[in-house]
Amino acid sequence: MRGGGGPEPGGLKRGIQVHTRRQKEARTTVMSETYAKRLSAILLDAVTDKDPQMQEQVCGALCDFGESKPAEVLSACEEHLRLHEKLAHPYRTIILRAMEIVVSNHISELDKDTARAIILLASNEMTKVKELVSDWQQAASSVLVAVGRRFISSVMEELLSKFQPGLLPHPCTVHTLASLSVSNVFGVVPFLTSILSTMLPMLGAAKHDSMKVVFCCALQRFSESILEYLANLDQAPDPTVRKDAFASDIFGAYDILFHQWLQSGGAKLRLAVVEALGPMSHLLPSEKLEEQLPKLLPRVLAFYKKHTETVHVSKSLGQILEAAVSVGSRTLDIHLNSLLAALHAQICVPVESSSPLVMSNQKEVLRCFTVLACCSPDRLLAFLLPKLDTSNERTRVGTLQVLRHVINAAAAQMEVKKPVILSSMKLPLLDTNNKVKRAVVQVVSAMAHHGYLEQPGGKAMVEYIVQQCALPPEAEAVSSGPEPTTGDLQSRVHSILPSRPQIQKLGADSEALAADSVRAISVSTLYLVSTTVDRMGEVLWPYLLEFLVPVRFTRALSPLCRSLVHLAQKRQEAGAHAPLIQYNGNVHLPSPYAITTRLLAVSSHPYVGDGRGAASLRLLNVLHQDIHPALGQRWVTAIPLLLEHLDEYSEETLSQKEWEEKLLVVREEEKTRVSLLWEQEEKTRFLRDSLAVVSDNTWVCHLTLEMCKQLPNYNGTPLEKNFLYKCVGTTLGAASSKVVRKHLRELLETARYQEEREHEGLACCFGICAISHLDDTLAQLDDFVKSDVLRKSAGIFNLFKNRSESEANKVRSALILCYGHVAAGAPRELLLARVEADLFWNMSECFSTKVLGIKVETQDPALRLSLVQSVCMATQAICSSAHSSSFHLSRKAELVAQMVEFIRAEPPDSLKTPIWKKAMLACTYLVTLEPALEEQVQADLIHSCLHRVMAVLPEPEEGDSPQEVSAAPTVGGDPQELLLFQSLYLDTVQVLKDLLTSLLLWNMTPLGLQVMLEHLSPWIKSPRGHERVRAVGLSACLLQFFLQHLQISALVPFHNLGLLIGLFSPRCADLWPATRREAVSCIHSLLYLQLTCVGFSRDYQDDVAEQLLSLKDGLVHPDPAILFHTCHSIAQLIAKRLPPDQLINLLLTLFESLGDPDKNCSRAASVMINCLLKERGNMLQEKVPEIVSVLRSKLQETQEEHILQAAQHSVFALATHHCASVVSNLLGSPLPFDSHTCTLWRALALEPGLAAQVLGLLLEKISKDVLFEESQAFLLSSTPDRVATLLPLAATCALHEVASAPASGPAVLELYPQLFVALLLRVSCTVGVQPPRQLQAKERRSASSGLASRSLEPCSSAVDALQAVLVRGGNEDVVQCMELDGGWQLLRTSAGHEEGVTRLASAMAKFAGPRLPLVMKLLFTTQSSMYEVQRVTSTAFLAELLSSNVVNDLMLLESLLYNLMARQKDTSARVRRLVLHGLANITLGSPDKVQTHSPQLLTAMIGGLDDGDDPHSLVALEAMVGLARLMDLVDAWDLHAVLLHIAVRIRPFFDSERMELRSVSIGLFGHLNKACRGDCKDVFLEQVVGGLVPLLLHLRDPHAPVVTACRFALRMCGPNLECEELAAVFQRHLQEGHDLHFGEFLNTTCKHLMRHFPDLLGRLLSTSLFYYKSSWEDVRAAALMLTGFLVLHMEAEQRPQVDLEQLLTALQLLLKDPALKVRLKAVKTLGRLVKFA
Repeated sequence: MRGGGGPEPGGLKRGIQVHTRRQKEARTTVMSETYAKRLSAILLDAVTDKDPQMQEQVCGALCDFGESKPAEVLSACEEHLRLHEKLAHPYRTIILRAMEIVVSNHISELDKDTARAIILLASNEMTKVKELVSDWQQAASSVLVAVGRRFISSVMEELLSKFQPGLLPHPCTVHTLASLSVSNVFGVVPFLTSILSTMLPMLGAAKHDSMKVVFCCALQRFSESILEYLANLDQAPDPTVRKDAFASDIFGAYDILFHQWLQSGGAKLRLAVVEALGPMSHLLPSEKLEEQLPKLLPRVLAFYKKHTETVHVSKSLGQILEAAVSVGSRTLDIHLNSLLAALHAQICVPVESSSPLVMSNQKEVLRCFTVLACCSPDRLLAFLLPKLDTSNERTRVGTLQVLRHVINAAAAQMEVKKPVILSSMKLPLLDTNNKVKRAVVQVVSAMAHHGYLEQPGGKAMVEYIVQQCALPPEAEAVSSGPEPTTGDLQSRVHSILPSRPQIQKLGADSEALAADSVRAISVSTLYLVSTTVDRMGEVLWPYLLEFLVPVRFTRALSPLCRSLVHLAQKRQEAGAHAPLIQYNGNVHLPSPYAITTRLLAVSSHPYVGDGRGAASLRLLNVLHQDIHPALGQRWVTAIPLLLEHLDEYSEETLSQKEWEEKLLVVREEEKTRVSLLWEQEEKTRFLRDSLAVVSDNTWVCHLTLEMCKQLPNYNGTPLEKNFLYKCVGTTLGAASSKVVRKHLRELLETARYQEEREHEGLACCFGICAISHLDDTLAQLDDFVKSDVLRKSAGIFNLFKNRSESEANKVRSALILCYGHVAAGAPRELLLARVEADLFWNMSECFSTKVLGIKVETQDPALRLSLVQSVCMATQAICSSAHSSSFHLSRKAELVAQMVEFIRAEPPDSLKTPIWKKAMLACTYLVTLEPALEEQVQADLIHSCLHRVMAVLPEPEEGDSPQEVSAAPTVGGDPQELLLFQSLYLDTVQVLKDLLTSLLLWNMTPLGLQVMLEHLSPWIKSPRGHERVRAVGLSACLLQFFLQHLQISALVPFHNLGLLIGLFSPRCADLWPATRREAVSCIHSLLYLQLTCVGFSRDYQDDVAEQLLSLKDGLVHPDPAILFHTCHSIAQLIAKRLPPDQLINLLLTLFESLGDPDKNCSRAASVMINCLLKERGNMLQEKVPEIVSVLRSKLQETQEEHILQAAQHSVFALATHHCASVVSNLLGSPLPFDSHTCTLWRALALEPGLAAQVLGLLLEKISKDVLFEESQAFLLSSTPDRVATLLPLAATCALHEVASAPASGPAVLELYPQLFVALLLRVSCTVGVQPPRQLQAKERRSASSGLASRSLEPCSSAVDALQAVLVRGGNEDVVQCMELDGGWQLLRTSAGHEEGVTRLASAMAKFAGPRLPLVMKLLFTTQSSMYEVQRVTSTAFLAELLSSNVVNDLMLLESLLYNLMARQKDTSARVRRLVLHGLANITLGSPDKVQTHSPQLLTAMIGGLDDGDDPHSLVALEAMVGLARLMDLVDAWDLHAVLLHIAVRIRPFFDSERMELRSVSIGLFGHLNKACRGDCKDVFLEQVVGGLVPLLLHLRDPHAPVVTACRFALRMCGPNLECEELAAVFQRHLQEGHDLHFGEFLNTTCKHLMRHFPDLLGRLLSTSLFYYKSSWEDVRAAALMLTGFLVLHMEAEQRPQVDLEQLLTALQLLLKDPALKVRLKAVKTLGRLVKFA
């Protein structure tokens, strides 16, 4: 029977289960806590690492650990610090920082017990030592502050326990209380009454300044917290708190701070006291504050004299002033002067504007001035304004800065003070200091914003701004003052005006501010005032117009015009039809004529002065109605076109002439005459059209008068004055004759003749005026010439009046130029009748003077240039007339002689002035006029011009001879000067061409042509290249001109054709390419002249002559062979068209050219002689012996190649009879063969039969003799030296020379297999072989004597011979392929010989397949060669052939395979390795045959894996490479049988020290996976899993090939793991060419491994532990990452797989790893082990 109180059986069972579960959970909890403690201890022990990065990483790991286990981490940290009392404070600091972060992030999760423990620890750490250790104690204090954000009561309890009455607390306790008051205002302020009452007695007990400083900082923070609390009472927990509650305590503290500590403390303490007094002053009772201010203010002000960093003083002072003003204190009035003086001194202190503290101090001081300005504006101004009249620059600048600030910040108080302030600015306006100027501009900017400039005296401010806009640039760059901080106009400069130049800022040592800086800010201010302050419109308009005309405001024109345009447009919008300018008796405003003249003049150079041209034109466009009512429609169209033209160009690209023409030029019918003045066609006719539109003589007269009136204003700007003269000429052209005569006379009398630019302007003025008023213009000039200005007394003593003579020359020069421009502008129908009597006669009179009745010509170069220019313009005008052909110029010979004299008088080798060009141009026009010149005059003219132009030395160019470079003139380093020189030179040459063609027109006969070319002949043969190219170019021009203008009425023999062609044909190879091209043009023209002379029509196209032009391209080719081949072609063409009677003349001329100083021309002459003899020698039978004799004599005295060729025929004839003897004798020639011997060897190849005999003999010498001798050079040498034998070496060199001859081709083809194999084996045996002993001795003797000797290397000679045989055998492609691949160079070196042979075999298979059967047959025989190098070479060659399908096509595959397999047992490991390489090559050449031979191939490869005789595993390496290549092609059944064996055999190579073995074995592992994909047996899957960790970790291998192999292997392993997600990850992340983010990839991989293969965790971890000892630090770091990610993604059920003790031990060891990255990864991995906690 069951008792009611006993338990039921089922309940008992459940109870047991619950008890068991609880026990298990308890054990788990205990284990977790133990592990967390162990892990934390490991991390905490790692804190002592010396590297800062490591320390930060440990701190981060602790924080990460704290994210999941905050209580455990904090407990561990607390325990660690408690148990390790001797731990150094830097490491304690790191732990405390981690604790602070954990507490801050998890403050809501913290329980009271933990918080209490932390509070006690931090409090203890903070106060452990009495000394201040800032980082350590600050970290502990931060922990307390962090905990205090939630547990404020506990923290305060702990802090207050160490803040007991009567005991001086630790400084950090006070500091922590201060920090808490800021971080938790609402939590701490309620405690402050008790804290302050406790602290107050402590203040007196503090003895050390450091403690007092802490108290001061605490009082400052407490006061700030109280003020913040009171300001936010609506959010405070206790809204009943009042300021009075703290007043008594604060005053008590104030009393101690002010009366005790401030009196006797150190500098740091006093500054801390002052900082604290600022916020404390707001909490003092009103009466106490009023009582203390008389003492407080002076003491605070005194700190300005004692401290350099005064920002805290200024801030505190500002707070005190605000507190005093808030209680209405009257004490300020008493101390106002001292306050102002101290604050003003702070503003005037020189500052470094880039210092944040200085800038902050400036702001605080200005804040103080704002407070004082609001309460005492009168006193403030009374103090400031007198300071403007001091001698100290800094005082004036500082005063202006304060004045600007109060104008902006206290606008209401300053409103009634405007007149006073304006009046006080009179003296600053006169200041010349740039810093003061800038400050004044800033003040004016503020005034404009607040309406000051509308008051009387405001215009003076505007004028000042304009004056600063006109400041000239200065060189020095200096510092600027602080930028404005308030909202005035100046602060918006940068955003509104983007074109403002940047103001440069330098240090405080700079004493002056650059004028450009002042100007820039003034320009910006003027624009801003004009555009953004609406009230300023009435002030500035039309007042700014008064500044347009005065010259002193020229630099301000651009900003003035911009502002005026804006103001005018605003007024137009207000009243569209009202005149803009209301004069109303205002005499200061400029007239419309003055405005027009001024703006038009400055527009002539539109980009000067910030683009004032465009600005001026825009202003003209806006004012068109006020200028003249009729101009509106025209200017609205014309001015935008001018502005558009300016936008299309820049200052560098704008044509000045074209621009001036657009502003000035005349009507369409006058365009031809004006083109002689400007040489441009008109497009826009602004001024002339404006005059035509107005059509009012009175208006034109007023405008002309104003222009003449303004001329003196531009004396300092000659370019603009020059343009204004042209404007005067243009306006006079539209005026009446009376006005013209009056103004022209005045211009002549008032001109400043000593200025060159004024000459040109005055002359242009007369020229333009002459277009409409020729008679009036000439009359005024004649009257002026006849006046007393140019007359001189006949007294001999006047010759010594140098000054008067020089001035008179200036006047005469200007008058001559005026006559020239008048001639250029005069109407053509009136010019011819006046030119001699009125123009040339007056020019002559002005040019020369009479002394004692003798006519004396001046030597003044300026006067000469003026005469040349005027004669040139006059003659050009005559020639442009319709009646010039009938005009007879009686003064022609006199003028030509004058020009020739000028040309001769100039320096012969330079172009300093354009006199040459102008004089020759004048002669060109004169020559075309009647009468004709005498022959002697023509000759003198030609000689003088050629002598001057040809002798000018150009700038050095590439290809110049050293003599020409050294003699080249120095134009100057200025690129502009060089450009001017080149332009002047090109113009001069063109003028010379025109002159010569003009002279040739007078005698268009072959004789006349010859005479002209005779003048050029010395220059054509000149040793100077630049003279030759000019002379031949002129000749080509003359010949072309002669051909085009030749008129043939009857057949005329051209007797001098041979001589002329002989003169030009050698020049086809001149050193200067330009000379070559011109020489061909000369020959082309001469051939056509010959055809024309014999009756062909002018338009006849001769095929032979036209082919000459197609040869020009070959003449510029740098290859000499192409150049001389082109010369040969030219000679062939000449031979086809040259008359028989001219042949001997041509040859004799060419023979003379053999001695030409230009070697190229000498060679060209030789080429042309041989060509002519070959083509036309049948006509010169009697001359052949003479020609051959000449060539033989040249062979003895010269080494020229074209002469050496003459000896080849004799050697060839001799060899046809005595071949063996000739070969033997030539082989006895000294090595290396000289050029003569080489030439003779090549001669033996001229006939195929002879060449075959020679090659056979040489082949026998190479093959039968001993290849090299071995000798031991030194007794201690381990390997003997190999020395080549002499006879095979000589035969090899001779074979190379014979095979190099193109004619040897048939003979080489006949012996091709023997030659190829013999030379290939010769190459193999000479690699590393030294030359014969006698050759080495010869080279040493040459080196010791300083003579250059050509060295002979046996291997290189064999390679060269092999190349020659291949080329002659028709296998140029093989040679080129090897050259491109670098194969020939590889063949020559021991290290690259095998690769070179491989590349040669590949090239032969590709380009010479039909030759291979016989070559292979000969190579098979080398298997038993005694020389290992020959066996290696033949095996490498045969092995490579298997990579080509050609062996299959030729049915050579079987024999080749059997031959290679037979070599598997060769004693040489190199041969065995090459055999495996060759067998694997079958996959490339014959993949379809792989399955047929797969058993043999696999057997051979596996045998290579097991090769034990190779210590370096090179055979095994080749076997693995071969297996990887065979894998996809062998029979699947055969492969699966050996798959596991291969995988096991290659696994040890994964971690080999050799990179090649690692990369190849891993790649082969990938191929094995690929081969068994979808059919992977469990036993092989085990190999895949075992290789997974090495593959993942070797992704961080230091060698890229290993990484690439790992990528491939992992991609292949993916499908065999039967996890689609993992395979997808491998495919996505490991594609070739894609960057791999290793951490992300490894993280993803581990996630999938743990999800799909949870049972592998232990195996993967244990494998990764093996790599913790890897020699590569990147792999060790990767192993740590793998461990961390595996742990990160494991589940709780997998914990038993992990040997935690082993893992932690290994990680602890790695924390001491020498590599920082490994230690960092170890710490990070430890941080992830929190999952086990």
